[in-house]
Amino acid sequence: MARTASLSGFPEWLPEERLVELHVLDTLRRVFELHGFASIETRAVETVGQLLRKGEIDKEVYGLSRLQEDESENPVKGGKADPHALALHFDLTVPFARYVVENAGYLAFPFRRYQIQKVWRGERPQEGRAREFTQADIDVVGDGELPFRYDVEIALVIAEALSALPIPDFRLRVNNRKLAEGFYRGIGLDDTAGVLRSIDKLEKIGPAKVAELLKAELGATDQQAQKALELAGIRTEDTSFVEQVRALGVSNELLEEGLSELEQVIEAAVQRAPGKVLADLSIARGLDYYTGTVVETVLVGHEQLGSICSGGRYDALASKGNRKFPGVGLSIGVTRLVSRILSQDLAKASRSVPTAVLVALTSDESWSAAQDVAAQLRSRGIATEVAAKAEKFGKQIKFADRRGIPFVWFTDDDGTHQVKDIRTGDQVVAFPETWAPPAEDLAVQVVSTAAVASAV
Repeated sequence: MARTASLSGFPEWLPEERLVELHVLDTLRRVFELHGFASIETRAVETVGQLLRKGEIDKEVYGLSRLQEDESENPVKGGKADPHALALHFDLTVPFARYVVENAGYLAFPFRRYQIQKVWRGERPQEGRAREFTQADIDVVGDGELPFRYDVEIALVIAEALSALPIPDFRLRVNNRKLAEGFYRGIGLDDTAGVLRSIDKLEKIGPAKVAELLKAELGATDQQAQKALELAGIRTEDTSFVEQVRALGVSNELLEEGLSELEQVIEAAVQRAPGKVLADLSIARGLDYYTGTVVETVLVGHEQLGSICSGGRYDALASKGNRKFPGVGLSIGVTRLVSRILSQDLAKASRSVPTAVLVALTSDESWSAAQDVAAQLRSRGIATEVAAKAEKFGKQIKFADRRGIPFVWFTDDDGTHQVKDIRTGDQVVAFPETWAPPAEDLAVQVVSTAAVASAV
């Protein structure tokens, strides 16, 4: 539901909205753990030097300082950020790299981790872009080397996780930086990072303006710009992209290596996640630390929201002396996903509170006995509240209705118990040691509204 935020870019959910978010988080956690990923949490702050050492996004980083600080604590000195100053992390990959280096002696490699935390980024707030938001990351990191097979596995795990969420259909759009960089070098464009930054703007500004950027900023000829755009225009749901790339007539060793790696990802996806993954050679990813596989994910029909999951391979992000820790990982923008689910009414919680039963009071003196009933129900996993005061039963039922509690429990003077489903009016004799609500009412259910509509 649309509400006016008191502080733009820092979303807060109502209880029923939060239940949808918790469902998303619990689903992701379950899938990640089924695939053997261990949970970690890193601190919210890093040094400015750590955050900015790969990729230039300093305009988006929130510095951290005390309201009353001395000169030595100022995060900005002489117009430049102090590398030792503290700042809030803008993603979870850079802190994870630092965590791996610092804890390498205690970790078993390849190390598989998932991490679900808040991050902060100084962007212009709009739907899908917040200043404080939750990310859910999975990564596999090796010591010295990391088999390419993990690039394939990561894509399949994310496809499985997203398929379990109450969201529209999605596509993982996969490319390979080696493929792109090798191709650019093969056509004589050696500033491959510059070409990638220009290609990364393709969907925002269109091919004509990208071609102008390539020529104006990188000195590309008309033919080179055209070739780069032809590569970026290749999209396939199978491995036919390989022949399409070769048909462009460019030869380069790095290009061939990237083609082979991307072919392996798409080949596995065709078999294990059909229709969910495609080769899209326009995907570049703006951050400099990616070295191989790169991924961006869009919701079908909601492409204007931007990528809901992105990441890729990084071979040099984490190192300790001559020891390198190559990795591959993907990050799901949980807040971006949840905001779209809520704004488009894509899923709903079955009720607004966890409580399944309200134990009514016949008198104020019955409160202790009501607590005994509640304790018995809770001992069997049934979320239960006890009414605060002995009002008329009609008022207690209305209170339960306002709270979204489906059942009200009554105890007669002779000690018999009855439970009422206030949605239907059905009331039956019950025993606190054996009664249970229907399975669908035991816990809050979050269901896709599309699934509900198709069942009607």
